[in-house]
Amino acid sequence: MQPAAGDEALENHLGGDEAKNYRRYEFDMVAPHVGRSMLEIGSGLGHFAEQFLPRLDRLVVSDFDPYCVEQLAKRFDGRDDIEVLQFGLPTEIPLAKPVDTVVMMNVLEHIEEDVEALRSLAKVTAPGGRIIIWVPGYMQLYGDFDRKVGHVTRYTPATLGRTVRAAGLKPAVLKPINFLGGIAWWAAVRRGGVGYPDPRLVKIYDRTVVPTTRFIERFIRPPFGQTVFCVARVPH
Repeated sequence: MQPAAGDEALENHLGGDEAKNYRRYEFDMVAPHVGRSMLEIGSGLGHFAEQFLPRLDRLVVSDFDPYCVEQLAKRFDGRDDIEVLQFGLPTEIPLAKPVDTVVMMNVLEHIEEDVEALRSLAKVTAPGGRIIIWVPGYMQLYGDFDRKVGHVTRYTPATLGRTVRAAGLKPAVLKPINFLGGIAWWAAVRRGGVGYPDPRLVKIYDRTVVPTTRFIERFIRPPFGQTVFCVARVPH
């Protein structure tokens, strides 16, 4: 079952003011694959989902954590085009009408029944629609931070691909990204023994590593990365 968010998971791994470039990186990777209706899983406080509003006809935000759900309801109060739901995966999702896009940023790695979780999402996604998955990559990077925030695993393209296919979905995009970030993560968190990213180092990382990675990845597909990114299609 998808766990409650907890204080450390209200934002993505590099959320907050220290990581504006990284947050833009996330949005720019996801946005080209988003249609007109979107369900976000694990919305936290709603910062990421809110960025998509100008391009959406309908938005559904969700979380398992009661505090997050309360904050989401306050944030989007009075918006008829936005629905707030509380549930944990896997489950029957209480959605009256399917969406064409599901987005889950740093969520699937928390769920032991990951195949069943994706099957739950496929049921509320229109045929031909997309489930966009952003997960931490590679067990070589698994350390104290992962344990503290409740990560069951870190994925590779191969392991995430098997999970996606087992759920009856077809990977349209499946690749590692942020390879310089993976090296930095290994050096600081695994090799360096840091239990949680230092905000000062996050600022340096955001100003230097993220822009460099984005530039390089315009020209090459890295063999490794801090993150694995997938766009899975729901069959017609």
